[in-house]
Amino acid sequence: MTTHSHHDNINKQFDSQASAYLTSQVHASGRDLEHLKDRLTPFTEATVLDVGCGAGHASFVAASRVKEVIAYDLSEKMLETVNQAARERGFGNLQTRQGFAESLPFEDERFDIVISRYSAHHWQDVGLALREIKRVLRPGGKAIMMDVMSPGNAVLDIWLQTIEALRDTSHVRNYSSGEWAAMFSEAGLLTASVVTDRLELDYTSWIARMRTPEALAKAIRQYQVSASQSVQQYYELREEGSFTTDTIMIEVYKP
Repeated sequence: MTTHSHHDNINKQFDSQASAYLTSQVHASGRDLEHLKDRLTPFTEATVLDVGCGAGHASFVAASRVKEVIAYDLSEKMLETVNQAARERGFGNLQTRQGFAESLPFEDERFDIVISRYSAHHWQDVGLALREIKRVLRPGGKAIMMDVMSPGNAVLDIWLQTIEALRDTSHVRNYSSGEWAAMFSEAGLLTASVVTDRLELDYTSWIARMRTPEALAKAIRQYQVSASQSVQQYYELREEGSFTTDTIMIEVYKP
């Protein structure tokens, strides 16, 4: 039996989905990208690292506002997609680099700003990744983290983690605001602001984007149908499987 690491699993999951993530409306648009644009607008001379850049949507926002962007991801195919899209969009200030979040191949205090969007729930060790982010930030530099958020409530949490893991075997965990606060504190990063929101997910495109096997997609639908009334109400479950979940955008800084 062949043994694969978690990072191998991420590569397997995402290398074949790069183009789907580039065109995904959930990833290509959203209020969080508008917030990110506003946050970055004053920093025209900044050097930015996008950790777990995926198809590059946050990187493109950053490249339109700052001096230099490095889009960093484990998936080679994602980085090829980012490179091509950056050329097409005229972002000559954007470079790509391959690697994983827990070991950033950059010198200390290299970046003014670190960003990450819809990536941290795949990281095997978020605490280690945050310590790496702190290391590569200059003193006074900031990090902006964006992701789907667990509600914290045990029943609602386990439901969310279960459907995420069934859909995507590289999923590790969506964290609650309290868990994020604790991890930032342990990493020595200080919280400046927290913004939460709600995100509507269309079931058909959500499943298709990850190419979830039919058996697992059926398991998700059965799990949705059998959910308690409180779960169905919280996630605004629709008859065809679409639902709404929480998101979080946290801005922290290195003292």
